[in-house]
Amino acid sequence: MAIKSQADFFSGVMFMVVGGVFAIGSTNYTIGDGARMGPGYFPLMLGILLALLGAAIVFRSLVVETPDGGRIARWAWKPLGFVLGANLLFGVLLGGLPSIGLPAMGMIIAIFALTIVASMAGSQFRLRDSVLLAVVLAVGSYVAFILLLKLQIQVWPTFISG
Repeated sequence: MAIKSQADFFSGVMFMVVGGVFAIGSTNYTIGDGARMGPGYFPLMLGILLALLGAAIVFRSLVVETPDGGRIARWAWKPLGFVLGANLLFGVLLGGLPSIGLPAMGMIIAIFALTIVASMAGSQFRLRDSVLLAVVLAVGSYVAFILLLKLQIQVWPTFISG
């Protein structure tokens, strides 16, 4: 059987691999059942669903003809770098990096950094729009996680909220 859409085929394979890894990894935890779910239940079900979705996409890539053969485009390195870098920066700013003496900067600063750096991945970066989005996300995160869910997350840097 010939591959009629390369992009769909490799996307489906990726979904199947990630789903399989999650499903297999979840077996290290107690699975439980539908009535009494253990910590491994959700990742197992999510992994199985992801693998099934991947199998459906692979099947479709072998059956449905695409105009250009669904060729895989070149890697978009700039957006990939900015998005991965933004997530790494978020984690470092939220939790700090004690090995180099960087204290935790808190949720608000981490959200602003994440939003602004990730926005640079797009073709039309406008600082004003990114800052506005960061304000909305920071306020929404504060309301959801701190006020409503009452999670114990450092909101501001220690030198401000100390």
